[in-house]
Amino acid sequence: MFYEIPQDEPIYPISTAAKMLNISVHTLRMYEKENLIIPFKKSTNHRLYSQSDIERIRCIRNAINESKISINGIKSIYSMMPCWEYIGCSDEERENCPAYHSHSEPCWAIKGKGTVCEKKECRNCDVYNKFSECSNIKSFIKNLTRVK
Repeated sequence: MFYEIPQDEPIYPISTAAKMLNISVHTLRMYEKENLIIPFKKSTNHRLYSQSDIERIRCIRNAINESKISINGIKSIYSMMPCWEYIGCSDEERENCPAYHSHSEPCWAIKGKGTVCEKKECRNCDVYNKFSECSNIKSFIKNLTRVK
């Protein structure tokens, strides 16, 4: 009998994740510093990655290498994800939220004081997780361009 590991279960140490992606550990740390990824951290501060994290990083790598999108460009795309729709923020909460007004950082990089997300764990947030796959980002952008 096989046990299927959930997509969001952090199981890969940083060195294994780097090998799976054919990139350096330094690159993974840089993506974290740039707020493109949020790895799980054990109490010892060791980073672990899930299969969803690996998919997110593949998406980032494809955007950089194939589409020639810069890291700042990727951050801008992430900043346009409608976090307020997924979280259900009121108009007032939106107006007081720095993530709602940002065009250069994803919501999980901002987490302003006094906002709905201030005390939430971004790694477990629907916004962060929904857009881990390139196909979800593409679908979102396609839906934005459709006339309703």
